Amino acid sequence: MKFRRLAALLAGLPILAALAAPPAAAQPARPRPKLVVAISVDQFSADLFNQYRQHFDGGLKRLSQGIVFPLGYQSHNATETCPGHSTILTGSHPARSGIVANNWFNLNAARDDKNVYCSEDERVPGSNHNDYTVSSYHLKVPALGDYMKRADPRSRVAVASGKDRAAIMMGGYGPDQRWYWNGKEYTGTGAPAPAAVAAANRDVADALTRPREPRALPGVCEAHSRAVPVAGSTRTVGDGRFAREAGDRTAFRASPDFDRATLALGEGLRREMRLGEGEATDLLILGMSATDYVGHTYGTQGSEMCIQLMALDDALGEFFRGLDATGIDYVVMLTADHGGTDIPERHREHGAPDAARVDPALNADNMGKALAAKLKLQGPVLFGDGAFGDMYVDLKLPAAQRTRALNEAIAAYRRHPQVAAVWTRAQLRAAPAPTGSPDTWSLLDRAKASFDPERSGDFVVQLKPRVTPIFDTSRGYVATHGSPWDYDRRVPILFWRKGMRPYEQPLPVETVDILPTLAALIGVGVDMAKIDGRCLDLDEGPGTTCPAGWERR
Repeated sequence: MKFRRLAALLAGLPILAALAAPPAAAQPARPRPKLVVAISVDQFSADLFNQYRQHFDGGLKRLSQGIVFPLGYQSHNATETCPGHSTILTGSHPARSGIVANNWFNLNAARDDKNVYCSEDERVPGSNHNDYTVSSYHLKVPALGDYMKRADPRSRVAVASGKDRAAIMMGGYGPDQRWYWNGKEYTGTGAPAPAAVAAANRDVADALTRPREPRALPGVCEAHSRAVPVAGSTRTVGDGRFAREAGDRTAFRASPDFDRATLALGEGLRREMRLGEGEATDLLILGMSATDYVGHTYGTQGSEMCIQLMALDDALGEFFRGLDATGIDYVVMLTADHGGTDIPERHREHGAPDAARVDPALNADNMGKALAAKLKLQGPVLFGDGAFGDMYVDLKLPAAQRTRALNEAIAAYRRHPQVAAVWTRAQLRAAPAPTGSPDTWSLLDRAKASFDPERSGDFVVQLKPRVTPIFDTSRGYVATHGSPWDYDRRVPILFWRKGMRPYEQPLPVETVDILPTLAALIGVGVDMAKIDGRCLDLDEGPGTTCPAGWERR
């Protein structure tokens, strides 16, 4: 009785409106799995998957022999961690989820810091984008775990992640346990805190008391091991083997050891909560973040990324074998929040003369100062989180000055040789929602899929291909992602379940298709009018996985 009263109360909240009375999914011919394991490998591009696929012999090999969609798309413009993770288990593009970037600007905010972090709760006094309380406050749509709990309150949801934004965007509003690395230890929410968290933190702390010897170089990685100088820095990358000094948490995070620690935490949560052993289907969400930190720190084509992927393959294999031993009927889905590209210095060596680091003049702060000097204006004039993406013109400027500053800023970006396109707020408002195969979407379509009129900027800047938006390499990062180009948009989407008929579907699909697919597999209803994805038929035996009306692909 108490639960029914609580459910009725929650149903009245606007943020949970998408959960109201969705139609029930048709029962699949095969019994529902008892456990769903949803894995995101941060910055695991389709290019990397295809490059190393033949060399996998562990967990990634197992998934490669299941149901494979090698051309999944994070279809939107802002191919960053928070938007990408927000699509995976919500079925919604950023335009619907509200997660338009890792950071956006709220120029109407009462606080001095107008920069908003996607996983912060601005309502907490003193919050800012660097010092915040982690929350799902900004997520406008429910996630798979929320649907599962609505369908059957006995379902349990646990999250273990290397990043808070991955944990929040995949975990949704109310997981039972949600834990993530905060730079020093795993922290998060759960009552009471499981012993698995203390064990994971104890193991990491113990490992950090000692230096890490260089890892062995697998044979497949030998051809990738070559030092490449990084412009603007005394560093080289490309031949690293993850040696580190004792206590170096930054190096730990950008190494295979980080994913192993997160997997150990995930396995500990599963075991302690007995996920997959109850009456209802449970959900374990794993955010593997090391690949992203490796890509940022070393690029994607050196020994570092090769070692990382071989180690991840091995760690996942060990994790799956542990699950096999329990006898639980589980299904795995693995994908990525975005892709990535290599450092421009190595790109040029490989025959891409257009690869370059971004002109510092395109940085929003620098552009704003130049506009202020040209137009004789006071104030920052322009706000933005770097040299691309959403740009905001200062609201404190008088109307006429603001219009002039906006027009001058758009013109300045459009005439710069490193800029591919600039879209105004008016253009994005007027554009129809994109439809059709994501590989055919225009640059405007991609920007539209990331456009939220409440949070997006006055205009959006898209850089040309292989322009790396990092001009200062002295701070550690040398490569990144975030562009509208396919090397950042394409990711693998993999499903595996014991007894599932394996096949490969080479046509493009989207990460927003994952939610309805998993929901159909476990018999959970979704209102298809309130999401952007469509069901992928996994062919679970007689009939199909996807109910009628869910628009099978």
